[in-house]
Amino acid sequence: MGRASVRENKNIYQLSREACGLTRAQASERMEWVTESRIEKIEGGKSVPAPEEVLAMAQAYKRPALCNAYCSGECAIGRKYVPAVREKPIEAIVLELLAALNALEQNKNRLIEITSDGVIHDDQIRDFVRIRDQLGHLGTIVDALEFWFDGTVANGAVDAQILQRVLRETEAQK
Repeated sequence: MGRASVRENKNIYQLSREACGLTRAQASERMEWVTESRIEKIEGGKSVPAPEEVLAMAQAYKRPALCNAYCSGECAIGRKYVPAVREKPIEAIVLELLAALNALEQNKNRLIEITSDGVIHDDQIRDFVRIRDQLGHLGTIVDALEFWFDGTVANGAVDAQILQRVLRETEAQK
């Protein structure tokens, strides 16, 4: 068994692996094609992981949010278009979601006024930007809910067979 790292500035990949109680060798075995030395380079900051490696780590470490961390922090396109999502307990996510929905409800009619003619007039820009930002925040909360659920499934707290059946039924109804 490998010895524990004493490095101070650990990145999210190393923290995630260690949270699972895995050595680099064990992590490499779980990922099959990602070598122990490659993991060391990624964790040491000597190399940026490829998207496929991040997907493998997210699955091996049962941390779907690693994908968001990569996209929002390391991918050039993602840094511009993908907001960082913080992992939170489900109670915090739901409360934040309800607050965001309430705020959006208060602005629903204003959004209709602004967009009904297909043009955003100069005197409407400020309100439109505020509402757009509220919608973006709502999207981030939905992403946090999705990551929470995916993590719950990955950790076995949700029956994967039942989930797959429900997903198939839902898809069939579309």
